[in-house]
Amino acid sequence: MPTVQVADLKDGDFLLDVREDDEWKAGHAEGALHLPVSEFVARYGELTEAAPQDGRIHVICRSGGRSAQVTMYLAQQGIDAVNVHGGMQVWESAGRPVVTDDGQPGHVL
Repeated sequence: MPTVQVADLKDGDFLLDVREDDEWKAGHAEGALHLPVSEFVARYGELTEAAPQDGRIHVICRSGGRSAQVTMYLAQQGIDAVNVHGGMQVWESAGRPVVTDDGQPGHVL
């Protein structure tokens, strides 16, 4: 399973958040694309439109389980995807910003 640490992510890296709507609304990484894992296959086209053509997709969830499943799926499709180890829990504990849809400070459920 290709994995990356939160500390290795740089500003501008493409981030795909696969948590569910309630988790996203509580707080997320600014600029991330939100496609809940429960809707992922049906909304897959949104990812292919938004993701950089030759870039890497960094997949994140709360702790890394759901994002690992999506990462494996994307890798099987021949897409350069990596799982963000520890997910949004590690993101938040590392002091990375967590925001709500209106840009206010958020938190990880």
